[in-house]
Amino acid sequence: MTPGLMIATFVGGFIFPFMISMCWGRLVEAFGPAGGWFAAAFIVGTTWTLNHGVGLIYQSGEAWIDMAWAAAFGLLAGAVYSGASLSKAMPTIISAVLGGTLGALILSFVL
Repeated sequence: MTPGLMIATFVGGFIFPFMISMCWGRLVEAFGPAGGWFAAAFIVGTTWTLNHGVGLIYQSGEAWIDMAWAAAFGLLAGAVYSGASLSKAMPTIISAVLGGTLGALILSFVL
């Protein structure tokens, strides 16, 4: 991987949690539950298009990582950097992992 691809991949991974932390809460405050759906459509859709459609991130097949991991680690790092307690976040992290695993299992049965 060239240095340019490394930088582009890092930027692509940074954009998604940055947009979530900057915009998602404000959209929900402004529009209520519909704001969450707007955020899901616009933030996730736009960053997915940049990362996968335009090809901002480089995926070689050697390592598996996608936007969910970028969001998880980026938001966790931002919260800890802002002074949040990692131990208070553990129930949410465990629930997210279990929910994702259960969703993948159900999807594997359906597909």
